[in-house]
Amino acid sequence: MLLVYTHKISPRLKYVFKHLCTRILGIKVEFTTKIEAFIAHDSLKMSYTKQQLGNEFFIKSHDILFEQGLSDLEIHIHDWDRTKCFFYNGDKSAIPFDIFAASFYLLSRYEEYLPHVKDEFGRFTAVESLAYKHGFLRQPVVDIWAYKFKDALQLQFPEFKFPERDYTVRPIIDVPSAYNFKLKGIIRTLGGMVKDLFLFRFKSLYTRFLVILGFIHDPFDTFKYIINRQKHTKFKFLFFFLIGDYSTYDKGISPNKKKFVSLIKHIADYCIVGLKASYFAIDEISILKKEKLRMETILNTVLKASRHSFSRLNLPESYRNLIELEIKEDYTMGYVNHIGFRAGSCTPFLFYDLDYEVQTPLKIYPYHIMDYALLKTYSLLDKKQVLNEIISEVKQVNGIFIPIFHNYTFSAEKKWDGFKELFNIIIESADEMNTNKV
Repeated sequence: MLLVYTHKISPRLKYVFKHLCTRILGIKVEFTTKIEAFIAHDSLKMSYTKQQLGNEFFIKSHDILFEQGLSDLEIHIHDWDRTKCFFYNGDKSAIPFDIFAASFYLLSRYEEYLPHVKDEFGRFTAVESLAYKHGFLRQPVVDIWAYKFKDALQLQFPEFKFPERDYTVRPIIDVPSAYNFKLKGIIRTLGGMVKDLFLFRFKSLYTRFLVILGFIHDPFDTFKYIINRQKHTKFKFLFFFLIGDYSTYDKGISPNKKKFVSLIKHIADYCIVGLKASYFAIDEISILKKEKLRMETILNTVLKASRHSFSRLNLPESYRNLIELEIKEDYTMGYVNHIGFRAGSCTPFLFYDLDYEVQTPLKIYPYHIMDYALLKTYSLLDKKQVLNEIISEVKQVNGIFIPIFHNYTFSAEKKWDGFKELFNIIIESADEMNTNKV
């Protein structure tokens, strides 16, 4: 156990220490404001305050973990070996940065509460982030800092044995529409035909007819392939199905279609199934509740996980709604068009509500790459390189790599050429020997 002496035990301090020490490094952490208890402790210990007590392991604290609400923080980014950090704390500290304050800033998504420019879908974009602006978006810096902290502690306490964790993958299959042409209903099918004719998409029209007549498979129906991959890997895939009502943004299959319901049940026999909340569910808890109950009826079990359509997040309201509906896990935290670590970590963390100053029970699983972001790189070779680089970053800290692919990513559409191979690289990466360490 690590005992931390500090002048004040705040909710922020407990939250971030438990993420770095317990979730990442696997060691229990306790806190004290009593010098006597600190001196008496005969195992791992450190002081986290403004002034060092003596010659103990000491990290000078930044004020952010002892504040409430938001303040106008002055942030200066510095190079630190192969990574970067901020909240420099001088030479007297065992490490030159207050990694706990910096980690809290990233994990709490502090910057997303501050004024920023949103995109057309009301999303916080990668280019607005501190990580993107200063070139560390593609590193899980929180985990890297935690390992640096571990190395420093190990020097001070060489006899202590730190537990090891393993690199894992958690592939996400996003299903905004299970089928491209099937089960769309007469009006939508006729509308699609007219649109194909108007836009001279004769190949699409021809394919539509063949699918509807049952001569060929629907191009989005790649579920047999995905389930086959699931059968040959030890890591469970997570499917997120959209079952919300038809709207401007959500054009999925009606949950009233029995064949669609049967598909979801079939997938649930092999994989974990969660809810892809519709576009308008982010603003209306009543819509979210309706969709949650709808999915629970289909699965005949309590819904555990969700992610929002278009990866939309409105902090803190989006997460408060999930907490109110007792949804335990969310997979929305990430950037659609950029590869990297939106919250700076490849370790799941609990949502901290900055308005209420409380750690919540909602576990956030940030994703690190979406198939659309890989479309930015031109050749398959370039895609492989980019993918392997981000996998390597997660492997070096033995984290959880979370990619998002869609059911149509595995279709025969030309723009998705080679994506089956990329998906296999991800699956196989977890079976390779993890030789690189920070």
